[in-house]
Amino acid sequence: MTQLFGRTPGLTELDARARDIFRRVVEAYLETGEPVGSRTLSRGGPLSRGGTPLSPASIRNTMQDLAQLGLLDAPHTSAGRIPTHAGLRMFVDGFLEVGDVGEDERRAIEARLFARGRSLEEALAEAGSILSGLAGGASIVVTPVREGGVKHVEFVALGGDQALAVMVFEDGTVENRLMKRAPGMTPSAFQEASNFLNARLRGRTLSEAKDEVRAELEMARRQLDETTARLVEDGLAAWGGGEGDARALIVRGQANLLGDGLRETGAREDLERVRMLFDDLEQKGQLIGLLDDVREAQGVRIFIGAETRLFSLSGSSVIAAPYMTGQRKVLGAIGVIGPTRLNYARVIPLVDYTARVLGRMMDG
Repeated sequence: MTQLFGRTPGLTELDARARDIFRRVVEAYLETGEPVGSRTLSRGGPLSRGGTPLSPASIRNTMQDLAQLGLLDAPHTSAGRIPTHAGLRMFVDGFLEVGDVGEDERRAIEARLFARGRSLEEALAEAGSILSGLAGGASIVVTPVREGGVKHVEFVALGGDQALAVMVFEDGTVENRLMKRAPGMTPSAFQEASNFLNARLRGRTLSEAKDEVRAELEMARRQLDETTARLVEDGLAAWGGGEGDARALIVRGQANLLGDGLRETGAREDLERVRMLFDDLEQKGQLIGLLDDVREAQGVRIFIGAETRLFSLSGSSVIAAPYMTGQRKVLGAIGVIGPTRLNYARVIPLVDYTARVLGRMMDG
């Protein structure tokens, strides 16, 4: 096997024996999550050279060569090997056989996404819930940028410390945002805040009007009651009209990241990895930036571990795809996040199919 210092080898640069051993190591690791030893491989079926079965020692030597090439690694607690992020990338690109989504799963996805009576955001959240449940990871969905003009805005007081911001668009779509209700907000404050925004948003998109609304709010603070001004600010933030990105990020299925094995063992390094991943999922701007790269793709994109700065520390993988109209207009992106030992062969077609069904649903 050729030694290639300073870079990861390509698949064609490994001999047949190294490719076979490498493939089996990765497949065993993805199935069990445990380091793979030479004896495990020798029990998994015949490995031979010229018809002569390979001994555990020969397998071990080849695994050492693969480690020197940066494709396998040895955790400090085990004599076995696990694939590196570069090794997983080689496996996904060169060995992975992706199947189709089962007929029952197709019907379940379509039935749940085409159910009537949901708002756009509720439908997108449902898509995320479906995907996280089927894939066994957390799901992320970036909503489309709303291009239609605003027809009407209204703030509604709810019980306790909650309020509802209702926005009606010119195309008839109605979307709601649940908000915290600051102490002292009166019915007149709700009406005044609604009037203030309606006068400035009607017939315009939120993205084109938000800067002007914020500027006028600053100038009008002397005339507005403080609670009214606060309600306007909170409403803009709830609708993505604040300083951040106007698109919403929907995350579902975080509990799936605490798999049964992790719940049982509570291994400190695994718990720390999940904690870092939970922190990563709070980084809305960076997550949307990552999925913006997906929007430019024509199909599923796969990011493994250190290939993304955001997930390099938590050692996670992202499998995502754009969802688009029948005219190929990209609306947003949907994907799955999980440990690098995701079941890629299963998750990739699930993400692809869910994205395509979501695009059909949005086409109406």
